[in-house]
Amino acid sequence: MTPSEKSMTASIAQSADISQMAEMLDEAVMLATDDGVIVSANAAGLRLFDETVIGRPVGEVIADAEFSAAFTKAAVDHANLEIAYQPKNQGIDRDFRIRLKRLGDGPVVLLFLDLTRQRNLENVRRDFVANVSHELRSPLTSLAGFIETMIGGDVPDEAMRLRFLGIMDEEAKRMSRLIDDLLSLSRVEVDEHIVPDNKVKLLDVIHTVRDSLAGRATQRGMNIEILDQRENRAEEPVMLGSFDEITEVFVNIFENAIKYGFAHTPISVAIFEVSANRLQIDVINHGEGIEQRHLSRLTERFYRVDRARSRQIGGTGLGLAIVKHIVNRHRGTLAVSSRLNETTKFSVVLPLIKLTK
Repeated sequence: MTPSEKSMTASIAQSADISQMAEMLDEAVMLATDDGVIVSANAAGLRLFDETVIGRPVGEVIADAEFSAAFTKAAVDHANLEIAYQPKNQGIDRDFRIRLKRLGDGPVVLLFLDLTRQRNLENVRRDFVANVSHELRSPLTSLAGFIETMIGGDVPDEAMRLRFLGIMDEEAKRMSRLIDDLLSLSRVEVDEHIVPDNKVKLLDVIHTVRDSLAGRATQRGMNIEILDQRENRAEEPVMLGSFDEITEVFVNIFENAIKYGFAHTPISVAIFEVSANRLQIDVINHGEGIEQRHLSRLTERFYRVDRARSRQIGGTGLGLAIVKHIVNRHRGTLAVSSRLNETTKFSVVLPLIKLTK
């Protein structure tokens, strides 16, 4: 047996009890031999990387020059170290502090402290205050002006008083919608790095949203058609996620299709597989369309293609920002394409899981 094999065998034996304790932690923990081979990882560690990390060189799993130097120092000098680490190629920006400590002559322990939520909270708090102070100023100024006019007795007749009250009611409702959307956006941004783990049946979501908005579509002479183009329609597409959040995604997209589509035109919802474990849902409406220069900015908060029209139909400018962050949280993708005076297509691709029988 080579020295490396002896070291790995000893590390595996010594790490058995440590691994059991590590399973009690929410933080990711990995154990590696002094020459850098991963011998153990708790459930959080396997989720952070993948199931294949055991037996791989730690420098291959965490390809970072600062980490490599810290690992060598911890393994050779028994130094107790802590470094910053940002995983690459995970789709979502995450911030960690890695603590490294060698246990006597045994394995090196790697403890991953996830600071992503703390960073997100700080960003959300800053953005929330900035957005509220900016976006609420206009309706509050309008309300204050009408209230001052009415208190001053400068309303000559009942008809004008009712008109003022109607405008004030709309402004109050707009502020309420804005605050609701800001809170919704803040919630999903804080936990965007955490994938929800409930099982969600995607067809149930789509049919539920279609049924809930069918009346609104009918008012404009529109019909929402669901076209299931999957090869195996008998199999239920299931994903890990939040039913409420995925519902919110499609409510926003369906509502956009109804609002911005031409009256008396159909809305098509095409469902098909793009791979064995990814499902695509296209929502297509017929309307004025969106100029190419706007497409890349549609998911920015408060970005509106037509500000006056958006405000007229009750938009807050946050709906697609919420959609983007929820889709990101579920490790999916969102794309938008449009042809002027023809069609606009929102494409959502979401990962599926296989149900064990």
